[in-house]
Amino acid sequence: MLDETVITKEVIEKEGLTMEEYEIIKKRLGREPNYTELGLFSAMWSEHCSYKNSKPVLKLFPTKGKQVIQGPGENAGVVDIGDGLGVAFKIESHNHPSAVEPYAASATGGGGCIRDIFTMGARPIGLLDSLRLGKLDKPKVKFLFKNIIRGFTDYANVVGIPVLGGENYFDESYEGNPLVNAMTLGILKNKEIVKARATGVGNLVLIVGGPTGRDGVAGAAFASVAIDEEAAKNSSAVAIGDPKMGKILREACLELMQKKLALGMQDMGAAGLICSTSETSYKAKTGIEIDIALVPRKEEGMNAYEVMLSESQERMLVIVEKDKLEAVEKIFAKWNVPVDLIGHVTDDGMVRVRENGIVVAEVPAAALVEAPVYHRKAARPKYLAKVNKLNLASIKKPKNCNGILLKLLGNPSIASKGWVFKHADPKVAKNVLLAPGSDAGVVAVSGSKKAVAATTDCNSTYCYLDPFRGGEISVAEAARNLVCSGAKPLAITDGVNYGNPKNPEVFWQFRQTVLGISAACRALNTPVVSGNVSFNNENPKGSVDPTLIVGMVGLIKDRSKITSQYFKNSGDVILLLGKNKEELGGSEYLKTVYGLKKGKCPVIDLKLEKSVQKTALEAIEKGLVRSAHDCSEGGLAVALAECCISSPKKKTGALINLVSDKIRKDALLFGESQSRIILSAKEKDVKKIMQIAKKNKTPLAAIGRVGGNRLIINNLIDIPVNGLYKAWSNALENCLNN
Repeated sequence: MLDETVITKEVIEKEGLTMEEYEIIKKRLGREPNYTELGLFSAMWSEHCSYKNSKPVLKLFPTKGKQVIQGPGENAGVVDIGDGLGVAFKIESHNHPSAVEPYAASATGGGGCIRDIFTMGARPIGLLDSLRLGKLDKPKVKFLFKNIIRGFTDYANVVGIPVLGGENYFDESYEGNPLVNAMTLGILKNKEIVKARATGVGNLVLIVGGPTGRDGVAGAAFASVAIDEEAAKNSSAVAIGDPKMGKILREACLELMQKKLALGMQDMGAAGLICSTSETSYKAKTGIEIDIALVPRKEEGMNAYEVMLSESQERMLVIVEKDKLEAVEKIFAKWNVPVDLIGHVTDDGMVRVRENGIVVAEVPAAALVEAPVYHRKAARPKYLAKVNKLNLASIKKPKNCNGILLKLLGNPSIASKGWVFKHADPKVAKNVLLAPGSDAGVVAVSGSKKAVAATTDCNSTYCYLDPFRGGEISVAEAARNLVCSGAKPLAITDGVNYGNPKNPEVFWQFRQTVLGISAACRALNTPVVSGNVSFNNENPKGSVDPTLIVGMVGLIKDRSKITSQYFKNSGDVILLLGKNKEELGGSEYLKTVYGLKKGKCPVIDLKLEKSVQKTALEAIEKGLVRSAHDCSEGGLAVALAECCISSPKKKTGALINLVSDKIRKDALLFGESQSRIILSAKEKDVKKIMQIAKKNKTPLAAIGRVGGNRLIINNLIDIPVNGLYKAWSNALENCLNN
């Protein structure tokens, strides 16, 4: 039945559209849209679906390389790992829904990202997260964090996909607007990639998976506006996942693609049925006609608007040939997955929606997909002039460095994430070769001696103080994490999480971070192959800190060379790749001890970064390295402590002798100078590592030995390993329970 709702200025603006955009819609249609059609435009022209504010800037990313099989524009990016295989991977955000329904939203965030992967024909092999919330001394933040973790891991456990790692960061900037990003990766055969295409006029359009309900209606539009008190109550915009259906849906779809019965496939995530129909037909230069009376429902009385915009989970749009329908139905019946024929592919470029034969919406696919693109104004934020000023002389030099190290290790952003990862079911981790708790997660490539490493990284404090440099550092740190695990970095997926793009200062932050990430990606040969944009992350106090998360994958050719971060044997020599500098701006030390988010963040020399990574990876691949660990938040002292205490079995001490070079002691211990990696090696291999470093013109120094039951650094730090472990291991759980 055609919806007779009268379209007024108030209705248009409630749909998240401007009057100018409404005029464009009328011009493209050559008439007034009906209410259902207005809803279709509202969803497809939302930032979440169209990237109308970010697209011009995202084009600055480098997206090509010899390793790139599929770049941006599909459900996921794909990079080559040899032997005809590729890694498909993608990061997705579920920020606003997680502020309203943290358990359900984090579950569907992970679930949607999983579907993006297997839609390409890839078997998912791992999940990671990147979470940012307010400080854990607030009851609401504790509630959100606990339920986000439970939702994410519960879903992963049921669908049988291991959690490989991730990051959790806590800062007052995120109070009221948590950032919940999920990354998934999977393995596929490069020649068997399935794309989101509605090809072949007359071919059939199927909806498979769970029924359609009112959950998640207008979720894409909800995700594209700021959270206010009214929006925070909008739980109907949050879709509810069904991991049991998600698991069998995955298996059925993978079998369908393996038997080459699917011509095209797309997940029904943001904007549901209208997004999948319009995008698949647009990309194939065809059209689609469906009858929504054939769409199975959870609820009675749903109108066309609700059916088309529902974001009910575990649903896929599949395009098949007529004569293959019986074979397709047999596969779905085998897996007990519902499948319904709802339409066919046309040649007229239209998305035509009928209900019991009556047309209720008829819109050109191009009109929906080609949203207006905005070139927003950018202005350097005024706050930078103030926060970049830091007089180190005004920062008192600490008397008790032991106490500071223990306090940093107990900082929830730095402390062990064991409480998080203990929620993951170890039974599904049979192919995981390096579990969460090291620099990166590593998972085996079945039938091969290869392995894939993955990580998520962003230092949002650096991005707040210097968005360009923060972007560079995020890429460099992600790559270092992979290298420390023995992997060659291949490519990234980006998770954009910013405030209102209409705010020139926010847009400047966004553009500068993209430029920084692009510079580092070019220097390190890690192109951007997929990603996600989430704007309007704000609360009544203002925008969240600029947060552009880097998800990165790398290849380990020989899994016997996998390296972990913790020290192994007494007597091993500890080496430092890179240079210590007097840099304290933006450090966790300043935030934790002095409550300061100030200064200039560390300088990064991408040429030095490249040589440090090259040296570390070459030494690892030659079997010369016992452990490798990146220096990041908390500086050298925290990194050394983690090397001593992060082993799941044996904890060990270390005796360190640093040359200070007139660097003040807190900067030496807790400064976060970039491009540094701590290595440990047998004494007989040290000379060979030094030769590699010399060849690559990389600074390298022997700084100590593994052994004993204390971490001793010069005359500055002297703490029993048990004390370090106690401060670090239970800090997160203690914060949640107090």
